[in-house]
Amino acid sequence: MIDNKTFDVIIIGGSYASLAAGMALGRASKKTLIIDNGNPCNKQTPYSHNFLTNDGKSPSEITSIANHQVSNYDTVHFLNETAIDVVKSMNGFNVRVGNGESFETTNLIFATGIKDLLPPIKGVSECWGISVLHCPYCHGYEIRNVKTGILGNGDTGFEFVKLISNWTKDLTVFTNGDSSFTFDQKEKLHKHHIQVVENKIEQLEQYNGHVKNILFEDGTTFRIEAIYAPSPFEQHCKIPEIMGCEITDDGYIKIDHSFETTIKGVFAIGDNATKIRTVANAVAMGTQAGMTISKRMILDEF
Repeated sequence: MIDNKTFDVIIIGGSYASLAAGMALGRASKKTLIIDNGNPCNKQTPYSHNFLTNDGKSPSEITSIANHQVSNYDTVHFLNETAIDVVKSMNGFNVRVGNGESFETTNLIFATGIKDLLPPIKGVSECWGISVLHCPYCHGYEIRNVKTGILGNGDTGFEFVKLISNWTKDLTVFTNGDSSFTFDQKEKLHKHHIQVVENKIEQLEQYNGHVKNILFEDGTTFRIEAIYAPSPFEQHCKIPEIMGCEITDDGYIKIDHSFETTIKGVFAIGDNATKIRTVANAVAMGTQAGMTISKRMILDEF
């Protein structure tokens, strides 16, 4: 239970973007509440990469260090809860959480991330973030030159093949049904010795999240060591859209250069508002947002 019910800023979500914003706000002595239920989208990922000074650490280790450091700022408070509703109030916004408590703020940050919509293939969810991956810049170096598959088709699949070919030449595309590649795309794939397998997939045979084989519906198998699966997504939290925040055609929360959404006083940072899905970028967005919001408050109060 938190005695203080009024804050300068409330941040919904508690991962990297949120904690970076919390640190910047704490260093500006702004009363900040971070609400998070401890369920990050990368909870299954064993290692985080491409983040200077933290390359190769586990996501949970980075989060633990960040939580400890942000906790040193006495104006920043944490609440292990789920935000379930936000309504406009006289002085800003009222945020209600699962245990029935509600809090007031003049500035609201959504750092709620996105939810991957994985293909309905048995074994994919167990391997997600371990050997079934979405980003070569996060994981590609560690699986370079291994026998790699791509779950994809059509223009999206073709563009992803071109990208992944930088990390391995032992590449096979699995369309999980009839291919929709154009004649020119097929010719290009053939030129680069990239096989296209159209068999319907029954499941991934895996051990502790490490894929071993693709098992097809016809009973045949294909040995594989890693798979990229570019997948659609949805917003992890529906509250911004319910409030009226505009969503882009790509499914992200629309923000301006200051990370403010189409609702004044409501901001969005991290994966829910950008295609650049890395820890480093989330931290950068959070830091900038925390500084921008605190500066705005300081100048408005002068």
